[in-house]
Amino acid sequence: MARDVTSNMITQLEADVLQPFLAVKLDFEGDPIRVWTGNGNISINSEDYFGAGSLLGVETVSETASIQANGANISLSGVPTDLLSAALNENYQGRDAIIYFGTLSNGAVVSSPYAIFKGFIDTMVLAETGATSTITLAAENRLIALEVAKVRRYTSEDQKIDFPDDKGFDFVAGLQDKEIVWGT
Repeated sequence: MARDVTSNMITQLEADVLQPFLAVKLDFEGDPIRVWTGNGNISINSEDYFGAGSLLGVETVSETASIQANGANISLSGVPTDLLSAALNENYQGRDAIIYFGTLSNGAVVSSPYAIFKGFIDTMVLAETGATSTITLAAENRLIALEVAKVRRYTSEDQKIDFPDDKGFDFVAGLQDKEIVWGT
């Protein structure tokens, strides 16, 4: 499968010394969260990412050759307990989640980091441990929509969802007991 990895990134991956990092963008309503696995701030695609260091955890992101929806789990530990209410009140389901893989050279981001996962936030689990807490987000690939059955019926009510003025199915129920005389 072809990748849109830049030549600068390939050079860094082939170098003797490699400084990789992961960055996560969670598009929460009103205030997106952008963090990365290092210290300090970096810029990716003209957006600032805050360094969360070892407090940010990303489980293995897998990819298969078959058409399959693989998810990803992202955890942020050390969250102050008073911020949990903000997390609980957040409308997070269906919001975008992107995980980037990138490299650093002399503390600067090399070229454009590669998006290893794009999907949407599904569930959030909060775990309190005294003064701080851990927030774990499960993100799903957009292919998960292929597993959801499309429940549509050939009824007048269903047809009017898309075409409110259509009367084609209004007469179907009356056809069941209709006696049709064919020929003479």
